[in-house]
Amino acid sequence: MVTSAAGSDWLITSGEQDPGTVRRLLGMLPGWFGIEKSNAAYIEAACELPTYRAWAGGRPDRGEPAGVLLTRRHFPQSAEIHLLAVDPALHRRGAGRALVRALEADLVADGVEYLQVKTLGPGNPDAGYELTRRFYLSLGFRPLEELDGLWDPGNPCLIMVKALPG
Repeated sequence: MVTSAAGSDWLITSGEQDPGTVRRLLGMLPGWFGIEKSNAAYIEAACELPTYRAWAGGRPDRGEPAGVLLTRRHFPQSAEIHLLAVDPALHRRGAGRALVRALEADLVADGVEYLQVKTLGPGNPDAGYELTRRFYLSLGFRPLEELDGLWDPGNPCLIMVKALPG
C-alpha cells in the first residue's frame, strides 16, 4: 500500500491491462483528453502496455480504480509514462503521485535510469495543463524540450524527464 501525501491510502496494483478503466477515466477528463482519435489510441495501448491502477482507501473490492497509469519501455535504461489519468473528483488527493511512485520503484529495481513524460507544452497556455506541468515538476521531472509538429497543430509537446536514483 502506498500512502499519499494527503494522508489517504492508495493501493497500487500492476500487471493487469484494463482498457475499460482507461476508457472510463478518459471520458471523465474531456479537458485533458478531448481528442477522440488520441483516446482510441490510449484505449488500444491499454490492451498491451504495463498498467498500474490506484484504488481509493486501499480497497480494490470496493468499486473501480480511481486512477490508471500506462508505461512504455523504450530502452533498458529508459521508460515513459504513456498515460496518467485520475478521476477528477479525486484530483489532488495523492492517487497520481502514488501511481508514479509505484512505477518509479519498479523501474529503479529493474535498473532504469531515466523516466520521461510528454504533455501539452506551455506554448499553448491551457490552465489545466499548467496544473499538469506543475504536478510533474513537483515529482522531480524537468522540462527538456518543447516540440511543435509531434502532435496536431496548435498542440506543442513538452518532453519532461527525470533521472531515477541508481
